[in-house]
Amino acid sequence: MGTPFGPVQAAIYDVLSGDAALMGLVSGVFDEVPEGTAYPYVVIGEALEIPDDSHDRDGRETVETIHIWSEYRGFSQLGTISGRVVALLDGQPLDVDGWHHVATRYEFGQTLRDPKPHLRHTVLRFRVVTEQLI
Repeated sequence: MGTPFGPVQAAIYDVLSGDAALMGLVSGVFDEVPEGTAYPYVVIGEALEIPDDSHDRDGRETVETIHIWSEYRGFSQLGTISGRVVALLDGQPLDVDGWHHVATRYEFGQTLRDPKPHLRHTVLRFRVVTEQLI
């Protein structure tokens, strides 16, 4: 049966990188950021998977963390980018290869000051519910 880790990440990447409005705000969407990439950018980061089986099929909740990095002084740029990411994912359908997508829910966002004084960081978390295809 496998795990939806990879397919969920790929589906999120497709949605985010395929949106012209978001891509107009950032230099890219990454799993691993290439050296020398210009700020701001989005990183699809850590994930947690929780079994969520029903009576007749396997299910999973994949909690996906998305990071947004910026050199802009203050948090307004991060707020604009975060707002677009939330609009693209919260309650929206995802094409999760090999799995039936049930729901995507925005759980929280948090802005952070990096120890490097020129960097700002936002963490967003989404819960993606999937079920085994029958």
